[in-house]
Amino acid sequence: MTTAIVYYSKHHGNTKKLLDAISSADDSVELIDVTEQPDADLSSFDRIGVASGIYFSAFAKQIIAFAESHLPENKDVFYIYTHGAPVGGFLKGIRAVAKKKNCREIGKFHCLGFDTFGPFGKIGGIAKGHPNEKDIAEAVEFYRAL
Repeated sequence: MTTAIVYYSKHHGNTKKLLDAISSADDSVELIDVTEQPDADLSSFDRIGVASGIYFSAFAKQIIAFAESHLPENKDVFYIYTHGAPVGGFLKGIRAVAKKKNCREIGKFHCLGFDTFGPFGKIGGIAKGHPNEKDIAEAVEFYRAL
């Protein structure tokens, strides 16, 4: 089974830490940074991961735009995300895109990620130390269980 994980992870690289561990555990996974490969063709992959840090309570606008243009129809998809705030409807936008494309959700993984956005920066950030080794190991186990 071939897997691509498209991602956007910029500020602290929280999400990328998880993806690097997954890629190290399974060297057949192709990681695609949507800012570096904005026209990547995903049609040949059996399943597609969509990964992002959370910005304004949603997946990054760059990953949403990429999915709207490049997510093939009728694919198995899964989501990986990191967030500073402990709760939220973070998947709403990306799920809507996948639903329009008749994609099947096969799983989701999320964990805390260091966040210094807005007022959090004034207090030194929240979710310091995350993702930690436990979070990273759990992300790898999530992927292996798909």
